[in-house]
Amino acid sequence: MTPRINDLREAGGPVAAARALLFVPGHRPDRFDKAARSGADLVIVDLEDAVAADDKEQARQAAADWPGLGDRTVVRVNAPGTPWFEADLRTAADHGCPVMVPKAEEPAALTDIVVRTAGRCPLIPLIETALGVERAYDLCSVPGVVRAAFGNVDLAAGLGTAHDDTLALAHARSRLVLASAAAGIRPPVDGVTTAVRDPQALVADTAHARRLGYAGKLCIHPAQIGPVTDGFAPSESELRWARAVLGAGEAVTTVDGHMVDKPVLERARNILARAAKPHTAP
Repeated sequence: MTPRINDLREAGGPVAAARALLFVPGHRPDRFDKAARSGADLVIVDLEDAVAADDKEQARQAAADWPGLGDRTVVRVNAPGTPWFEADLRTAADHGCPVMVPKAEEPAALTDIVVRTAGRCPLIPLIETALGVERAYDLCSVPGVVRAAFGNVDLAAGLGTAHDDTLALAHARSRLVLASAAAGIRPPVDGVTTAVRDPQALVADTAHARRLGYAGKLCIHPAQIGPVTDGFAPSESELRWARAVLGAGEAVTTVDGHMVDKPVLERARNILARAAKPHTAP
């Protein structure tokens, strides 16, 4: 393990703080700059599902040619073992981009990516299969993995459930939260809300994910960025509570009739830390 990989795991860089991560198709370079100006914390240049096989090379070249490609722009590569993976990974490594790895199931494959990129690329395993969920802790524990993301659409297809059925996917979502905490990485990023014209569905999905312990969400339209960013920010009542707890001092044992101990103080600090708006993508 190199010092650089340690730094990535402990600090996480822009990936760790991101709330709203916006996908942009790799074969649509005309949308890259607009996505970067959208207010998303990170832009994900998608070389996988959004791009047809005949357009893969064109999309990769467009990503490589974009001046905005860098540490605040994630590249979703095609999965290891596909014909496009090697070239996708070289492009990301050349620019020092965070890499989203789809269909993440094999910890050894993630370790291989870290080694081959010399630890320059923070990893986001996209966990979207039943086997990936079962191995979530092992995937999150790979040095160089900064954060996990939940692929609700692909997982639901594999399970034979609806991708917007929160009850059907609640167990899998919670597995990622527990695995991330056990591995000592940031809380995961929730999957997409496909109903881009239904703001109520987006707000409900964001609230559900946050309640389970998620701290960010994948977006597929710029209109989703604002509600997602606001949805993962602490509420005014949470901020008032956190300030009251910390303002009372560490020697105080109760605030407003409720016990205060070390875990409560830590929660208050985390709430105030989350109040800061993450840096936006370039």
